[in-house]
Amino acid sequence: MNYTFYTTSEKAWGAMLEAISGARVSIFLEMYIFIDNTDKYNFFELLAQKAREGIAVKIIVDSFGSQELDSKTIEKIKKAGAEVLFFSYWLRRMHKKVLVVDEKTAFLGGVNIHKLFQKWNDLQVRFTGRMVKSIVRSFAKNYRICGGKDPNILAYYHKKNIFKKTRMWFLQHRQSSGDLLLKKRYQEKLASAQKSVVIVTPYFAPRRWLFAALHQAVLRGALVSILVPRRTDHWIFNRVNYFYVLKLQRMGVVFYLHKNMNHAKAMLIDDTEGAVGSQNIDPLSFGYNVEAGIFFRDKQMVRELGGIIGAWKQNCVVFDPSMHKKTWFDYLLAPLISVFQSLV
Repeated sequence: MNYTFYTTSEKAWGAMLEAISGARVSIFLEMYIFIDNTDKYNFFELLAQKAREGIAVKIIVDSFGSQELDSKTIEKIKKAGAEVLFFSYWLRRMHKKVLVVDEKTAFLGGVNIHKLFQKWNDLQVRFTGRMVKSIVRSFAKNYRICGGKDPNILAYYHKKNIFKKTRMWFLQHRQSSGDLLLKKRYQEKLASAQKSVVIVTPYFAPRRWLFAALHQAVLRGALVSILVPRRTDHWIFNRVNYFYVLKLQRMGVVFYLHKNMNHAKAMLIDDTEGAVGSQNIDPLSFGYNVEAGIFFRDKQMVRELGGIIGAWKQNCVVFDPSMHKKTWFDYLLAPLISVFQSLV
């Protein structure tokens, strides 16, 4: 299996556009935020061009995350021959960021498409090989849910995954069907950690089960470190992050604060297993959203992911409680979070 990691939005966008340019048969895209304002990286223009060439262009976007998407752009790309579907469910989001070209090359990770994210650190992985078929099956399931009718795509809906026993697993997490696979895998892997746990996430609001799993790993003697941005893209997320950072830091978890915004979602267990996906460490990602991730044991992939995280750590500061001054909002936040956690 060939793979490449991309560590910024711009790098991922460039590689995705290159893959789309080379498409000969099909382009399947699932995106939480997909807005037509990335002028230098004009996805919509290229996708419309490929549709006019006769390439099967199928796009699924989340109706909430992509609510800024201009209706004229939608009509233009549909007129070119592309199919655009919207995932719209109360409290549930299609939070995936997936691209599949010619059913041979897949991109997966945390990278959205919006001009505000252009300079962000993020993590997207491109790979080829038999695992791509699992991504296509996942796309077919969501395509069907969103009302897609193309029989060539729906044919994948009933196909079974015959590639389970490999060094790499693709998991789609869907609350509606009870397929909470990411939650189960995180529980399993955190329980198995003996030496180290490293998590990278932009938003940190762990459910009680995850809070307990991290604490148990510390009690077993594992070094647990979590990388979060010092400042996210919203002040409320900042306060929520620090609320939990303070709690877990007292229990022995080491927090690294990125100096710049980092939207990546990744995990390393004992330097032998890795994970990259779309999921944040929050109740919605693990309980309600449609998410996607890959877990892998490939030594080279794990080593390379470790190197990426190590480089990010060089641009971090280790959190100390003196770095965060509580405000009146923090005292209001505690009961609000408790109520929210009990509801979700």
